Amino acid sequence: MDTSSPASSSSSSISVDTRITSQGQVSVPAAIRRKLGVAPGSTLQWTLRGDEVVVKKRASVTFEDIHKELFPNGPPKPISVKQMKESIAQHIREKHARR
Repeated sequence: MDTSSPASSSSSSISVDTRITSQGQVSVPAAIRRKLGVAPGSTLQWTLRGDEVVVKKRASVTFEDIHKELFPNGPPKPISVKQMKESIAQHIREKHARR
């Protein structure tokens, strides 16, 4: 007796054939556009895996998202140009110090 549950709509597959134009363009079928939630201007990521092509909706990342990842506790405190030069010089001395 098969007790597995039916696949959810989020994991169901859609297979549609498309043609490549003479200029190398491909139209994304409406059913797939709706499923991915993409519209004109959206970015798709194409990955070649062996003889298969995987196309994914590319997540949009904002400057604020990147800033939050780099500085989770807020922006770093400002330092003077002199302090910055001293820090760089110290780093270089430590990096290239004989061990």
